[in-house]
Amino acid sequence: MSTPGNGSVLERVRGLVREVAKFGAVGGLGVLVNLGVFNLIRHTTDLQVVRASVIATVVAIATNYLGFRYFAYRDRAKSGRTRELVLFAAFSAIGLVIENGVLYTATYGFGWDGSVASNVFKFIGIGTATVFRFWSYRTWVFKALPEAAEPAPELVAAPLPRPERRPEPVPEPEPANN
Repeated sequence: MSTPGNGSVLERVRGLVREVAKFGAVGGLGVLVNLGVFNLIRHTTDLQVVRASVIATVVAIATNYLGFRYFAYRDRAKSGRTRELVLFAAFSAIGLVIENGVLYTATYGFGWDGSVASNVFKFIGIGTATVFRFWSYRTWVFKALPEAAEPAPELVAAPLPRPERRPEPVPEPEPANN
């Protein structure tokens, strides 16, 4: 089953799988950056857990933008970089709130603030926010380029009819009055 301009269902599924794999590769690197910076801050400073997490998330967001723009979504529209950056920052900020909201709830709502618990809930927060980020980035930030539409077969097969041109009647000369 195929629709003009969209490819077959199988091609679309394969495209989505490739997109998820590229998103996952960039996201995986982002998780490593996020957790690495988080643990570095936690073990070298006296910052509170959520503040350390927010800083780590911001560093990972910057890393992820570069990976998404130049790897995962390099084939997407590149016009409107300002719009793209603003949308990326806005949706990333929402993801930051989701991610760190999970950690905040675990730490301050339930008192689970040990090193292992902080990492587990940070990771759960990252996973929860990733679902939102995938949807928002592919839908709003890195939009797919429109595929070229195939012309309708009936327009290609038959040439357009040419209007008939009839000679204009020549007016008869008026009789001369003498």
